[in-house]
Amino acid sequence: MAFNIKQNDTSPQIAATLKDGSGNARDITGASVRFHMRRIGAASASVTSDATILVAASGSVKYVWQTGDTSTAGSFQAEFQVTFADGGIETFPNDGSIAIDITPELA
Repeated sequence: MAFNIKQNDTSPQIAATLKDGSGNARDITGASVRFHMRRIGAASASVTSDATILVAASGSVKYVWQTGDTSTAGSFQAEFQVTFADGGIETFPNDGSIAIDITPELA
C-alpha cells in the first residue's frame, strides 16, 4: 500500500483494512489500534498515536493526521499496531510497511 500527502496537510486521512497473512480481513473487536510512522532510515518513529476503528469485525481502521505529523517532507514507513483484549499484539501489514510520501509544499 502506498499513500501520498502534501507537507503540512491533515487531509486526506489514511485508511486501511487490516489483513492476516492469508489476505483475510482480521476481526479486531475489543482491540485498540495505534498508528506508527517513521522516516526511512530513522531510528525512531515520528508519529505514534491512536488510530480509529471504523468497523471492528472487518478490520477497518483510519488515522486522522494531527498538526505536525506531516511537517517534514520525505519518504516514510508506517504501520498499524493492534493490541487485542487478551494482550496479544499484532502489527499490520505483517509483511512490510505502508509507504508514505510527504510531498514538499510550494509555499
